[in-house]
Amino acid sequence: MVAAAKLLRHVGRKRTGTFLAEGANLVAAALARGLVTEVYATEAALDRYHELLQSTPVDLVTEKAAKSLSDTVTPIGLVAVCEMPTPNLDDVLAKSPRLVAVAVETSEPGNAGTLIRLADALGADAVVLAGHSVDPYNGKCLRASAGSIFALPVLEIADTAALIHALRAAGMRILATTLDGDVSLDDADLSTPTAWLFGAEAHGLAPEIATLADSRVRISMAGSAESLNVAAAAAICLYQSSRAARQD
Repeated sequence: MVAAAKLLRHVGRKRTGTFLAEGANLVAAALARGLVTEVYATEAALDRYHELLQSTPVDLVTEKAAKSLSDTVTPIGLVAVCEMPTPNLDDVLAKSPRLVAVAVETSEPGNAGTLIRLADALGADAVVLAGHSVDPYNGKCLRASAGSIFALPVLEIADTAALIHALRAAGMRILATTLDGDVSLDDADLSTPTAWLFGAEAHGLAPEIATLADSRVRISMAGSAESLNVAAAAAICLYQSSRAARQD
């Protein structure tokens, strides 16, 4: 229990290569992929999720103990210790991906998790959290991903420029979302394998990163809003790429 509680912190997760998945949705997804090493549940949770847990060893814990394993206001009493998947960029690129979402310097875990969920829903081959982005195994990010973090490779790569060069070398076209983009999304060429660069919530992509792209793309907006957050921009751009791929 003490060791598991330490996984609420980034340093504990990095040191052990494990993390906490809380709730039936995340636990079920982790169990399906064989990543679960321990399960903790209260009596109430064990009764409620009996079918999910019927073939899994469970450590019964008190409500107080379950709260110590949760970062939510109202824990539901079901937490699993899971091994982190270890996706590799070379392996991803070896499969000739058609669509990759790259979140650059994304610090808000809810946005990162939502982007992962969107990428999964729209058929992306991988998500990369580039630069100094949030830990994808942060509890809020996991919950926002709604289990999609287990459905596709999610990589953390600190060197954004090197990542862009590797994606281009693998035959991908690099598109950056910017407010002053020289190409409208309506006119962007999405017929080839594409890697989308999405900037941080507050300031967007840094100029030195945006200039590394093959094209800077703007999302035309008819209203008075000045910009979209990273999750909203990703939803629009990834949908357009997915739509283009379906029409090929």
